[in-house]
Amino acid sequence: ERGGMIGNIDSMGLAMQALEATEKFYAPREWDCKQAFTIVSQYEYHSTMAIAQVLPALVGKPYIQAGMMLLPCAPWHHAGHPPSPSSLPVTTIKVHYSIINELQGKHFNIPIEVDVPAGSTLLKVLQAAEEKEPENFSFKTEQTSWGPMVVSIYGLAANPKDRTYWQFLSGGVALQEGVGTYKPHNGEHIKAVFSTY
Repeated sequence: ERGGMIGNIDSMGLAMQALEATEKFYAPREWDCKQAFTIVSQYEYHSTMAIAQVLPALVGKPYIQAGMMLLPCAPWHHAGHPPSPSSLPVTTIKVHYSIINELQGKHFNIPIEVDVPAGSTLLKVLQAAEEKEPENFSFKTEQTSWGPMVVSIYGLAANPKDRTYWQFLSGGVALQEGVGTYKPHNGEHIKAVFSTY
């Protein structure tokens, strides 16, 4: 129903592994993995956890065999180090960023526009906004196995008891990646909305 997408792009690998391992138990319909393979093979993964989970499903091998199979393919494998970021051209993009709370306490909708180097992650956008207007755009993160997770913005913290969290959207659609991996494009408007689940 979602063109092969299962959960979000970062959870696809784990879902594919589970479905591959248990497909003989899914009767009467057969799982058509071609759509899911098409999605993950066209996506450029940045999260180490997501890569580790999608790799075995893509090559049909266990973790150890899959890793050994692809290690020589890394572009810097023979050079011994990744390419230097200073050798890449740097251009600046403008990102519109808003923080919105219409859920608890004093409601707010605060916009800002920041300039960040092209290719920056959403986390860099949040940091630029905080640097520009710390009184409005201060935020806190917690490190997870998937990367940094925003737990508080403008002093308003997510709370599992209230089932609240900060959801990031672009064009009204929830982002499929976290702040540490999602890369906004020039002119994009990202909204952080205090939400419930």
